[in-house]
Amino acid sequence: MWQKWSGLIGLGLILSYSAGVLAAASSALSMEAALKAAQVAVSDCQGKGHAVSAAVVDAGGRLLVLLRSDEAGPHTVDSSYRKAYTALSLRRPTHELARTVAKDPELQALHNVSDDILILGGGLPIRTGGKVVGGIGVGGAPGAMLD
Repeated sequence: MWQKWSGLIGLGLILSYSAGVLAAASSALSMEAALKAAQVAVSDCQGKGHAVSAAVVDAGGRLLVLLRSDEAGPHTVDSSYRKAYTALSLRRPTHELARTVAKDPELQALHNVSDDILILGGGLPIRTGGKVVGGIGVGGAPGAMLD
């Protein structure tokens, strides 16, 4: 169980560090922070033997960074973006959303809110100063909790 959560905890620490790269007076996610978060996510997954893509979106849901491991499947590009978008839009980690939707059938409609919504583990909102400024998504590991 620890291995499943270690990647998520590590990514949370990376995001905390990356958010520190933001300009103090700015509430926007910097390109530097977005690139660093995506690089560390892909590198961490590669170190565990997983070929993935990592996407980072800004507060408006626009793609800032997309990195793809050489061996990652083509579907990982779309899934990583959609996970990042979902985490940003719904302002919650996508693994939490997936659990919530599974428990409450009335929430199944969240899947249909937008074509860009993907309620599957692997996405986290990026926060700085208590404000959501973006999202990051990872796709390609064998299992959503490993993303």
